[in-house]
Amino acid sequence: MSEQLKTHWENIYATKNPGEVSWTQEIPQTSIDFFGKLSLPLNARIIDVGGGDSKLVDYLVQDGYTNVSVLDISAHAIERAKKRLGDKAALVNWIVSDISDFNPEGIYDWWHDRAAFHFLTDDKSIKQYVQKVALHAHLLLIGTFSVDGPLKCSGLPVTQYNESTMQALFQQAGFTGTGCQRVNHTTPMGTTQNFLFCGFVRSTSQA
Repeated sequence: MSEQLKTHWENIYATKNPGEVSWTQEIPQTSIDFFGKLSLPLNARIIDVGGGDSKLVDYLVQDGYTNVSVLDISAHAIERAKKRLGDKAALVNWIVSDISDFNPEGIYDWWHDRAAFHFLTDDKSIKQYVQKVALHAHLLLIGTFSVDGPLKCSGLPVTQYNESTMQALFQQAGFTGTGCQRVNHTTPMGTTQNFLFCGFVRSTSQA
């Protein structure tokens, strides 16, 4: 793990409230809509990568899902999410880790990432992430900044994607695309960021 990167995110979550960061969503509607089409059982193994203090976990727990993990590099982010959930926080598996250092066990039925993947900017890190997903996920939803989105987030460079580059990257790892959607996210500051969400399912030959 890059200690500099961890320090950066710990400082963000320690000093800024949700209304002061661009990624805050009161309702993560796009992710909820993609997930709702899957009809997964309540014991499905789910992970939200780079989940921070996102409210996706709130909706999953509220709907009765019992095997949900949230991973984030920032311990401050995880603690904020726990505090918000109160007693329900005990129903979630919380993981403090850089995604590049995370070594999953087994297969996740649904791997969700709206916050971590686009911060990988070198070919090696991107390739390692895709290989990790290929070994440890069945269904994916990856949300990134589109080619019409920002070049940086929270002062850090990001990698932009379009539908073709996103699909080619994961199809090479044995996934089949289930659809992409462009979404304009309105930040708490009133600006607009264009995101690309793409769903994937691992082919049976890779299972």
